[in-house]
Amino acid sequence: MLLPRELLILLSLKVCLAVHNTRHGPVFTQEPSDSIFPLSTEDKRVFINCRAKGNPPPHYRWTVDGREISTESDPNYSLAEGNLLIKNPHVVNHRGVYQCIATNTFGTIVSRQAKVQFAFLENFSRKSRSIVSVREGQAVVLLCGPPLHYGEIKYSWVFNGRRGFLQQDARRFISQRTGNLYIAKVEALDAGNYTCAVRNMMTNATVFSSPTPVVVRGDAVMGEYEPKIEVQFPDTLRVSKGSSVTLECFALGNPVPSISWRRADGNPLPGKIKINHSTGVLEIPYFRPEDAGVYECVAENSRGLNVARGQLLFQNVEHLQWVHTPKDADIAIGASLQWECKAMGNPRPAYKWLKNGQILPKEGEIYVEAGKLSITRISLSDSGMYQCVAHNEHGSVYASAELKVVASPPDFTLRPVKKSTVVQRGGEAVLECRPYASPRAVTSWWRGGELLKDTERQTVMDDGTLRITNISKFDGGRYTCVARNHFGTSSSTGTLVVKDDVDPTRITVPPLSLDVTTGQSLVLPCDFSKQEHFEMIERYLLMTFQAHIFLSDGSEDVLLMHQGFAGDLMVRNIQLKHSGKYVCMVHTEVDTVSAAAALRVTGPPGPPEALAVTDISDTTVQLSWGSGPDNHSPVTMYMVQAKTPFSIGWQTVATVPDSVPGQMMHATVRDLSPWVDYEFRVVAINSIGVGEPSTHTKQIRTKAAVPKVAPVGVSGGGGARGELVITWEPVSEEHQSGEDFGYIVAFRPAGSSTWIQTVLASPDASRYIYKDDSIEPLTLFEVKVGVYNSIGEGQFSRMVRVFSAEEEPSEAPLSIWARAVSASEIEVHWKPIPSGSSRGKILSYEVLFWEEGSRPSEPRRVRIISATTALLSGLKGNTIYLISVRAENSAGFGPGSPAFNITTKKPPPNRPPSNIEWKLTNSKIFLNWEHVKAMENESEVTGYKVVYRQAWNSMTSVLETNKTSMALQIPSGENYLIEIKALTEGGDGSSSGPIRIPKMSS
Repeated sequence: MLLPRELLILLSLKVCLAVHNTRHGPVFTQEPSDSIFPLSTEDKRVFINCRAKGNPPPHYRWTVDGREISTESDPNYSLAEGNLLIKNPHVVNHRGVYQCIATNTFGTIVSRQAKVQFAFLENFSRKSRSIVSVREGQAVVLLCGPPLHYGEIKYSWVFNGRRGFLQQDARRFISQRTGNLYIAKVEALDAGNYTCAVRNMMTNATVFSSPTPVVVRGDAVMGEYEPKIEVQFPDTLRVSKGSSVTLECFALGNPVPSISWRRADGNPLPGKIKINHSTGVLEIPYFRPEDAGVYECVAENSRGLNVARGQLLFQNVEHLQWVHTPKDADIAIGASLQWECKAMGNPRPAYKWLKNGQILPKEGEIYVEAGKLSITRISLSDSGMYQCVAHNEHGSVYASAELKVVASPPDFTLRPVKKSTVVQRGGEAVLECRPYASPRAVTSWWRGGELLKDTERQTVMDDGTLRITNISKFDGGRYTCVARNHFGTSSSTGTLVVKDDVDPTRITVPPLSLDVTTGQSLVLPCDFSKQEHFEMIERYLLMTFQAHIFLSDGSEDVLLMHQGFAGDLMVRNIQLKHSGKYVCMVHTEVDTVSAAAALRVTGPPGPPEALAVTDISDTTVQLSWGSGPDNHSPVTMYMVQAKTPFSIGWQTVATVPDSVPGQMMHATVRDLSPWVDYEFRVVAINSIGVGEPSTHTKQIRTKAAVPKVAPVGVSGGGGARGELVITWEPVSEEHQSGEDFGYIVAFRPAGSSTWIQTVLASPDASRYIYKDDSIEPLTLFEVKVGVYNSIGEGQFSRMVRVFSAEEEPSEAPLSIWARAVSASEIEVHWKPIPSGSSRGKILSYEVLFWEEGSRPSEPRRVRIISATTALLSGLKGNTIYLISVRAENSAGFGPGSPAFNITTKKPPPNRPPSNIEWKLTNSKIFLNWEHVKAMENESEVTGYKVVYRQAWNSMTSVLETNKTSMALQIPSGENYLIEIKALTEGGDGSSSGPIRIPKMSS
């Protein structure tokens, strides 16, 4: 008899809590995060996000660096819902630590702190830089001295104002830490002007310094000396897991030193390390504990050797994450509360508690110890929003919970004493008294004016329930429950009716135990008999599953269909979680009956357990595992999957045996790539389907082996005279099979039996140029490219045939002539060079031109492909230009034609037409203007050009005339813009500027 009563109590609690949970304090749904905003964008607006839900809806405030932001006194700030909008942000005034504060009638919560910075790049000082004088053979360091900035920047240098940036090599190095340019050994060709260029990678802005002049003295040459390491990495550097670290090392010296890297403990460098041997930079991506150690940079030349070293320390930083957080609580006044929060992180976090956004003091009934908060004897003033904050040197996380202190007199509105309780004579009556009260009410029962006390047949239980056994006719009547607490008294009355000879309730169609498969749907029936003896009877139909009550409103997957004297339970899209015992219970005023059924759900197997890797070779590993839950269907087979840094997700791999049977808990994985990091997992399969994968193994690396993959795409050709250019596609890191990977390039003249070989010790190499002035143009070579690593030499590619470079054209283009098109343009024509003057295909022609008497070291150039005419533009008016044309093939440029001169036309007048008059008549616009008179050094005016368009349209119309007037026929109802220009053989003159003609009425 206890079970139905307890179920009814749960139902009442569900209804009660639904009423009280409609209103609640604020809860963040979006919090601000650390951000860097570029300041070079056109949109001078920055949003910092914050959003909270609550009932009533919360209102918001913001602080920056602990100061509250006033949107009224500071026009740069405004609120868009909870988000903070900063208009025209300033790099200094608006950077800082921001925090969002949300408040409603139940309390206040504060968001996590967000650091806001602005990426910017100021200009260099325009102050001239001093001349740097250096001897040939000596080293030099040119300082960049970057301007104020924030955000990632990249340094480059420009030499003598040329297009493109200075290329780094073994002799020249640009530090990305300081921006300085280092030249290990100065040569005569290094004399010139050097400009430092700084680019902000976020704003994409680039600024240039004033040039630094470098003068190479010719009075003496610096002798040879041993390397001096000028750029080196820190003595100690802490690196967190998964990050990328870059080490710079560069040495000055004569001869130019070579740079190499090694580990001080003698262990080989990890295969993933990227080394740029020409610039002295080492990069370790995806840093792991085994990458920690002492790294040495070795600089060496014929005069000696120098070493720089530094230690990389693995810093195990784990971001804070919650393990346990406090939950919202409704607590009666005078009761006690204990909350606990716990976070994981490295270093171990400390804790603090906030109430309504303020630090919670340890006083009175409040006790705070680390992540634990205790409040004894709760009072109304303790209501509010509480937050636990876990923090360490890397950040903080916030968890919030609401405390509602409930204080009210007894109230029977929602849970009155049952108006009528019908009991069979000789049975048992249970009358419940459960008013809503805080603190809990003290209850007593009365019959008439008599206070009921405990007897042999009647008992008042601790929860206020009145129980009467062995019911007789004399027990019938009215019973009143009186409830009292500090805030008041209330009562509720019900009637006990005693009946004779009541037919018991029976379940006529009980639910049956079933075996089902995931994804199916079913209905569990439960029909019961009707008690016709009773005119007034109240029935409660309940379905329970693992202490969960299903009501007639149902849930997403489970629906109770209650009609008349039947209560079928529908379960849709059955999952493993639905396995268990289901109880159908019918509760009337007189009795309670129930029937149970077991539901066994079969589904795909669970994840295998305890996956382990052993016996690692270059292409195989041994895996073993334990069986997981089979979910009522035996495992038929296992499937092994692997993931590498080079794969897209998890891939099924080959095993021995090919198909791993369900009773086997081990397998050999085959056909792996040597020297590659792998992770493995295992998936179980049964007759129902494929189960969830096991947890993956830690990353392991297969052993090194001789490389098996040869380069593909071997080809070549082109280059300068006397060169054999060989190219190929680099072998991917996945197939290099070991460290110290490189290429062996072999070639021989066609028909020769002797191979010439060279070794390139760079895994990224994709090109080799063999130079020999004795090679005839377009000589046929046989070429192949092989691979090697620290284990040995691998295979060569298939042999291909490659021609050596062509010979530059031997003659200049013929029959060159030109005409001046205008004051700024010259049209040049020529005939192609004879076919016999080039042993290769002509790729293009280049037109070189310069002003007479001032040929620069770099004349202006125009390159023309597959044509024999060129238009030179951007020229000065009435100026003599000298022009030369030369042909180009893959070997380079041939000789230029003899320079000839041509004069551009005089420029047009720089004065626009003036005194413009216009008038509208019907659909015509009549225009008049004053004639433009040319000066002596200007082209004569031959006519005028009238350009007009509708104001909303970009399409223009043009009319020309040799008069100073014109009539335009245009439709009515549109605004027009008109411009007038003078026409000369030197080109169009200055525009009058747009003249707006308002639309005419029809």
